[in-house]
This record gives sequence, structure tokens and C-alpha cells, in this order.
Amino acid sequence: MKKFGKTIKLFLIDGEPNGRMTCELSNWTGKAYKIPRIMIKESYSREDLQSPGIYLLFGENEDGKGLVYIGEAETIIDRLKQHVAQKEFWSEVILFISKDENLNKAHIKYLESRLYEKTKKVNHYELENNTVPSKSSISESEIAEMEEFIENIKLLTNTLGHRVFETLVSAEANKTKKTNTFYIKAARGANGFGIPSSKGFIVFKNSEVATSTTESMQKSLINIRKRLIENKTIIKSENGLLFDKDYEFSSPSTAAGILMGRNANGLKEWKLKSGKTLKEHETS
Repeated sequence: MKKFGKTIKLFLIDGEPNGRMTCELSNWTGKAYKIPRIMIKESYSREDLQSPGIYLLFGENEDGKGLVYIGEAETIIDRLKQHVAQKEFWSEVILFISKDENLNKAHIKYLESRLYEKTKKVNHYELENNTVPSKSSISESEIAEMEEFIENIKLLTNTLGHRVFETLVSAEANKTKKTNTFYIKAARGANGFGIPSSKGFIVFKNSEVATSTTESMQKSLINIRKRLIENKTIIKSENGLLFDKDYEFSSPSTAAGILMGRNANGLKEWKLKSGKTLKEHETS
């Protein structure tokens, strides 16, 4: 299905990029807010935040993994006041309301449940919800409206910096996976494959990792490798070590370094089956 361009309007409420902002999509009745935790108090008087809505609290754990809590409220600003007092992990919230005041309690309960399901399935962020949200019963026409609302929530949440609903390997990437996959085969059992991504480089599940590291390997890479083994992203197998799931690195060089167990220039080490390096692929 062909995708068309979208017009998104961002408004910096406080006139600065790290402050509060609203985000609106052309021809959509929904409206998003992105508010830093430390600026919730400044938002108490905003009339549209007295309405029902769905919200996502975002933070990070000590390992840098994203944390998210998904909730709903009939008076959204009052719920956020409670979370400032009761939940410590989060640093900002992205919330969604309706400009035409067309969201009711059943709608936001449905949205909460569906967004929880999608977040759990993608497993890109760690869910902070202690209980599984119950899904309300709504009509067929309302389900269609809410599913469209969800698609726009996913789009704007990603636009505002959180890829909580986005799988690492998109449908488009899967289509070109065979022709644009890059490979590394090196010493100590390194035998991996993956693709460049918008954030860096994705190493695919079942890529084999070097069983040892060199003495000159950067400490930062050693720490990343250690963490990936501890959280079982990299697991032990009969033949050595391998990735147990797709994993996205911040750069091709970090991905190559972890795979090879040494410092590496990913632009030169990652190669297509033809032998063309990633650097040659990107510049030719």
C-alpha cells in the first residue's frame, strides 16, 4: 500500500526545544503534548488537559534501556500530578487528547489496552505497568476510529523521539533484507549479518560473536559486550556466542566491534556478498 507524505505541526509552548510542545497532524482531530516531568506544574492551568486522554511516561534504566508506563485518565492533568508524586522513573510524558472532545472513558480504556499489547509485542521498551490493562467493549465503528487513532499515536510518538511501537526491522527492510544485508566473517568465530538503520546498525538474530576479545579493545565496547551477555541479548550456544534477537547499535563500528571482539571500522568491515563495503555502498 502506497504511503503518502504527512504534515506535522510542532508548537514550542515555551519557545525552547527542551520545553513543552504540542504536536498536531493534518486532518486529524487528535493532539499530542510532550511535557518534561519538571514542567508538569506549569501545565496545570491548560484547559485542554482537563479532558480525557491517553499518556505514556518515559524514562531509562541504569543500562540505558527505555522504560514506559502506559495509562489513561478522564482528567489527564490530575493523573499526571499523581504520577509526579508517586512514580520516580520517568522524565517526560507524551499524551494524546481529542481536539473535538470526542474521546470517552471506553475509548481511552481501549486505547490503553491496545497500546500496551503493541508495546509488549515489539519489546523495544520495558513496560512499567504492574497490571495488564483491561480492554473496554466498544462498537465496530468505534473500533475502526480508535485503530486509526492508534496509528497516528504511533506516528507522532516516533516523531517525538520514542520508538516504543516500532519494530527494529521494518516491513520495508524485510523486503530488501536479502539484497542489502551486510556480513562480517572474522577471527575467533565472528560470523554476523545485519543492515544499516536510521539510528545506526541492526545486527540480526543468530549472528555469531567472537568468543574472546583483544587486549586493545576499547573499555566502552567491552562494557557493552558484557551488558549484552548479562541481559541475554548475546547467549552461549554449542559453537560459542550468538545474538538471541535482532539488536540495534548506535553505529556500524560499534556493531562490528562487538561482533569481532576488537576495535573496528564498521564502514570497512561490513560488506555485501559482492564484497562492496558499507562505505562504498553509501557513497557510490
